Amino acid sequence: MEKYLSAIGIDVSCALNSLRHGSFPHKDCLLPLISKLLGYAIVAASTTVKLPQIMKILQHQSVRGLSMISFELEVVGYTISLAYCLHKGLPFSAYGELLFLLIQALILVTIIYYYSRPLRTTTWIRALIYCAVAPTILGGQIDPFLFEALYASQHAIFLFARIPQILKNFSNRSTGELSFLTSLMNSAGSTVRVFTSLQENAPKSVVMGSAIGVATNFTILLQILFYQKPRVTEKEKKTK
Repeated sequence: MEKYLSAIGIDVSCALNSLRHGSFPHKDCLLPLISKLLGYAIVAASTTVKLPQIMKILQHQSVRGLSMISFELEVVGYTISLAYCLHKGLPFSAYGELLFLLIQALILVTIIYYYSRPLRTTTWIRALIYCAVAPTILGGQIDPFLFEALYASQHAIFLFARIPQILKNFSNRSTGELSFLTSLMNSAGSTVRVFTSLQENAPKSVVMGSAIGVATNFTILLQILFYQKPRVTEKEKKTK
């Protein structure tokens, strides 16, 4: 087992040696191990983090209260973040969730488009521009200086991806079809990712992005708790 864990970058030898000698592992030994385990836990959880949101939209066949631009910017942010981490050669445990989050975010935007028909011309233009540019960014086939600038801008992108949704929630005094479970997992994942990024000695910009995610995701989570009301069916409306 120890051999297999080492193959994916999880070193348990230090902790096991301490336990064999009847002592509790020192923090310098334990914290890196916890960071690795949490990192892979986030990657595993990320495979389903947006599934509750997708299922809620499909179940109600509605995108009521959802900000399309927020979800579109989220896709752009995930694309830039994933490309940067791949380009920098960070360990998979430090960024692996971005791959699964990007795939789910693309599915989610497609569903939002479907239930928002007819789409405006500007929406189609945004989608076509993304499809044309994303492969180049993911392939790292751009100037290094521009790559750094793009990654620096992704913090603003994630911030502005949340702001339209937060403002829409405040304006409507409702969170519409936003999923509580997805928002909860987003908040928890961002919080844990701050810790793992620090332990993995990730660039400060990576840590900053996770910190912004904590603030904005918790804001939306609190809005759901305050504003979300039980869904009233047509049958219930008629009986009132």
